[in-house]
Amino acid sequence: DRARREADRTVASIFVNPTQFGPGEDFASYPRTLEADLEKLAARGCDLVFLPTQEVLYPTGIEAFTTIDVPAVGTGLCDASRPGHFRGVASVVTRLLNAVSPDIAVFGQKDYQQLKTMERMVAELLLPVTIVAAPIARESGGLAMSSRNGYLSETQKQQATAIFRTLEKLRDRLGGGEQNWAEHRSVALEELQQAGLEPEYLELRHPQTLELPLPGQAEAWVLLAAARLGNTRLIDNLLLTAPVAIS
Repeated sequence: DRARREADRTVASIFVNPTQFGPGEDFASYPRTLEADLEKLAARGCDLVFLPTQEVLYPTGIEAFTTIDVPAVGTGLCDASRPGHFRGVASVVTRLLNAVSPDIAVFGQKDYQQLKTMERMVAELLLPVTIVAAPIARESGGLAMSSRNGYLSETQKQQATAIFRTLEKLRDRLGGGEQNWAEHRSVALEELQQAGLEPEYLELRHPQTLELPLPGQAEAWVLLAAARLGNTRLIDNLLLTAPVAIS
């Protein structure tokens, strides 16, 4: 929908990219719902769907493929537990952009680090495309929509809403004056654990550079979280609407 508002023709690509999955991750079992995806895209007026094979995007194989690194924003956070993930993302998106040659490319805000990686990549490589951020789509309870939600039972989906609720509470607690982020973070991590989630990270970062806050620095930060529920890894984020000074 966002792409159709921005452009005369809309192309969607569907490709489960092997180079962004690490050893032991869920590449083989990752949800693949092609027919349902095509029906939804047709219903929303998508003009073209690009369905490349692995051989098209990696003609010489994935053992020693040409890579793109964006270290400024593609390290830390998700990359800490998924080393090489954003290298795989940047490498495949460069291929997709070169194959399709779009004027704009829409990326969801749910994977905030990926969004910032794409923005930095096209700027530094002088790619003739504008990255457009689409707001997070959420289920009725606030859970950020994701392909991996298909792993969750209905009970687990309700349980997973604790991630967004915790981020909302953090946002409200961080209003006004200088704030002790370490104390707020400790409380929020405990809330996630009490909800039955295993937090991987809960961070406050600069909304553009993803750098850590400096003492006394005031910014409209972004809150980022990753947590596991059973074997399912979930991520979410929330932008603060007003600057907050961090002690």
